[in-house]
Amino acid sequence: MATWSARTVTTTRYEWEVPAADPWGAVLADVESATAVAATHYRKVHGYADDTAIPGNALQFHVTDEAIVISFTVDRPASA
Repeated sequence: MATWSARTVTTTRYEWEVPAADPWGAVLADVESATAVAATHYRKVHGYADDTAIPGNALQFHVTDEAIVISFTVDRPASA
């Protein structure tokens, strides 16, 4: 009898990109706005109320040469 199992998981990555080109970088208002929209979408995807605090590690911020990318991922069982 097998002691293992297999599954397929679908990962969806949601991203918001804020321009941050040299020499000035990103504008705070744009970073705050994109973060707020990303947090709202995170709540919606996870079924949280609008006023629910999200975990501190819910959103990731990645710096590229031209932008700051705010993102989160969701793993779901793959559709049959």
